[in-house]
Amino acid sequence: MKLVRFLMKLTNETVSIELKNGTVVHGTIIGVDISMNTHLKTVKLTVKGKNPVTLDHLSVRGNNIRYYILPDSLNLETLLVEETPRVKPKKPTAGMLCVYAFHARVLVQNQSKFTSYSGLCNRKPGRALGRGRGRGRGRGRGRGR
Repeated sequence: MKLVRFLMKLTNETVSIELKNGTVVHGTIIGVDISMNTHLKTVKLTVKGKNPVTLDHLSVRGNNIRYYILPDSLNLETLLVEETPRVKPKKPTAGMLCVYAFHARVLVQNQSKFTSYSGLCNRKPGRALGRGRGRGRGRGRGRGR
């Protein structure tokens, strides 16, 4: 499980956050987004070497956070369990494209039309489609004519 996914489950927990500049933020988490930006309520903000300031709401940018100090009463086992493991869908490979092109060709021929899909199937499996002979650049330095 990614750290950010764990932090996103900490809604309504009271935590302390130490920032990279030494500031300590103590408050209740409203939410954490995918960039680890943390939104807090009832916040006590203690800037390094200064008196604490009380705020109703505060958002902390994720890349400024050094670490979170979690409460001891937090049940980590239940939070670390993933509800639904995600299955990544397969990307179509060159062979799959060839199969799709074959079926499309059969369908098109059955409709008394013909479209060529030969560019997909007449190459070695696993190769990229490419761009032909270039994009019209790189013709050398020329002869100055």
